[in-house]
Amino acid sequence: MNLIQPIQYRPIPERIGRLNDLAYNLWWSWQPYGFRLFHDIDPPLWEIVYHNPVKFLTEVRQATLETASQEPVYLALYDSMLLKFDEYMAPASTWFSTAHPGKKGPVAYFSAEFGLHESLPIYSGGLGVLAGDHVKGASDLGVPIIFVGFLYPQGYFRQVIDANGWQEAIYTHLDFDDAPALPAITPDGSEVIIEVQLPGRIIYAKVYLIQVGRSPLFMLDTDIHPNAPADRELSARLYGGDQDMRVAQEVVLGIGGVRALRAMGIEPHVFHMNEGHSAFLVLELVREQVVKGELSFSQAFENVSHMLVFTTHTPVAAGNDAFSFDLIDKYFADYWPQLGIGREQFLNLATQPEYKTPDPRSPIPDPNTKPLFSMTALALKGSDHRNGVSKLHGRVSRNMWHWLWPDRPVDQVPIEAITNGVHTGTWLAPELFDFYTKYLGADWYSRLDDPAT
Repeated sequence: MNLIQPIQYRPIPERIGRLNDLAYNLWWSWQPYGFRLFHDIDPPLWEIVYHNPVKFLTEVRQATLETASQEPVYLALYDSMLLKFDEYMAPASTWFSTAHPGKKGPVAYFSAEFGLHESLPIYSGGLGVLAGDHVKGASDLGVPIIFVGFLYPQGYFRQVIDANGWQEAIYTHLDFDDAPALPAITPDGSEVIIEVQLPGRIIYAKVYLIQVGRSPLFMLDTDIHPNAPADRELSARLYGGDQDMRVAQEVVLGIGGVRALRAMGIEPHVFHMNEGHSAFLVLELVREQVVKGELSFSQAFENVSHMLVFTTHTPVAAGNDAFSFDLIDKYFADYWPQLGIGREQFLNLATQPEYKTPDPRSPIPDPNTKPLFSMTALALKGSDHRNGVSKLHGRVSRNMWHWLWPDRPVDQVPIEAITNGVHTGTWLAPELFDFYTKYLGADWYSRLDDPAT
């Protein structure tokens, strides 16, 4: 895939000229002492820019760069990191190529948040941290996964404690010129702009690329012309706004995300939904097959389910997105005819029944409330492969969602469990990395799952 080259905002001395390459690839962030590539040039500035290498290179003084380019200790670090980076980005083989020779991808992984690094505030907690670790893990292993999410200009709030001990939520604007993000491009070299129908208007989203080692992460941004001011704010904040904004965000993520991949010529053979925020992609994949005129809705839905994987995270009802039928009518009245079905069949794809199970963790609403359109139910019904994020959570999830498979015993509800891991390089202290290298050998990191190691 062709990429637009990073812009060099300040002339960098030729001897350390590839700092720009490293700033635009988050690989450095999980290398032991990788931060020193920037920190050691100007430690106070590194803290001021909140460990953002792109912003750092826009603000560092030219004279400071010149000094670093002549410092033997710094140059030794720079040369060793560049050697590791080049070897990493063009390996002779990877775990995936060795374990699965001839097997091709890619897999498309959708998530509303990605916890990659503190300089990119596009995550709020565990869901994003897990997704970020998946991005880095896929890079290390050479697994062909394409990641899709939102590039929020205001991200998630930063917590500040005031003089009285109260928490304040501080939002800061992320200038994309200061972020390791570049416009994604189509095969013919043009920038990727996709469109999605919302009530009474079309909304446009520009697609950016964040390179994370060998893994590409494509992020949608609606803060572009010719969107109306309210639509430009649609992707401003993670988990911001009311239910109307939430469903609009999830339409853009799920439906727009599929269209972005198509615009770039990417044809995944598997789609993974990390929580239910992107579940509208199920409908878009079905619509694609129906409009070709070859399959009925039922045939297309079954066909699509074979290529869908869903991970549920949240063991409480409040954490699973569900929308009123009025809101679904507002956003999808023009969409379900394209699926070849009517309103009732469309709503039945994800309706939470008007009764309550004995399990207090159940997502089913109180009998006195109106039924809702559940994003988790849509993802569960639309996927052939479903999992929780630990053995315990798998068991809790089978109880929570038993109502979708009432004819089966609870222990046969088709939700498996895959226990979360972490990305070792991200979470391991550099001192421990040195310790393991000393006693386990220089290649221990490539043998993490070797029982002997």
